[in-house]
Amino acid sequence: MLANLVCSLIKNKTIKTTVAKAKAARVVAEKMVTLGKKGTLHHRRLAAARLRAPQRKFFPKTKGVSGKELRASWRENHDVVHKLFSDIVPRLENRQGGYTRIVKLAVARKGDAAEMAYLTWVFDDAAPAATPAKAEKPAETESKAYTTAEEPKAEDEETAPAEAEAPADTEAAAETPADDPAEEASGDAEDSKEEK
Repeated sequence: MLANLVCSLIKNKTIKTTVAKAKAARVVAEKMVTLGKKGTLHHRRLAAARLRAPQRKFFPKTKGVSGKELRASWRENHDVVHKLFSDIVPRLENRQGGYTRIVKLAVARKGDAAEMAYLTWVFDDAAPAATPAKAEKPAETESKAYTTAEEPKAEDEETAPAEAEAPADTEAAAETPADDPAEEASGDAEDSKEEK
C-alpha cells in the first residue's frame, strides 16, 4: 500500500489520502528522495525494489505503433523510478530534508469520518521564481513614480522659497521703520534662519 501511495505521489505530485496513510507514506517518499540524491545505479535498483516498480520490458510493435514509441510512452507515464531520479530529485537538490508536506483538510471522509489530507512535494523553485518577478515590477513602477513626482516638487521647492522670501523681505522692509535698529536686527536674524 505504501509503495502504491508513493508511486502515485511521484506520478501526480499530489495525492489525497487519510492523515494516517499520508504520515506513513511521507517516510517512504523522503527515503526515496535520499536514494535519488545519491543517484548511482545501485540506488536506482534499491528504489525500484522498494517501490515495486515494474521493470522495463520488450515492447513489440502493436496496432501500427512502434515499440520505441510504446517504450517512450511507458517511460514518461509509468516509470516512477525514472521520474523520481530525473524530475523530482533535481528540484529538491537544495533541500536538506522535509521534502513533502501534509495539508490537512477540514472535511472528513463520509463513510468512516477519517481525517483527510493532501500529501505534496515541497519544491523550492516554484514559489521563489514567482515572488521576485512580482516584487521587481512594483519596485520599478514605484521608483519611476518617485522620480517623476520628485522632479516637479524639487523645482517647486526651489522656486517657492525664493518667491516666499522675496515678498517677506518686501513686506518686512515696508513694515519696519528705518529708525528702529532693534527691529532691523530681528528681521536680519529671521532672514538668516530661513536661509539655513
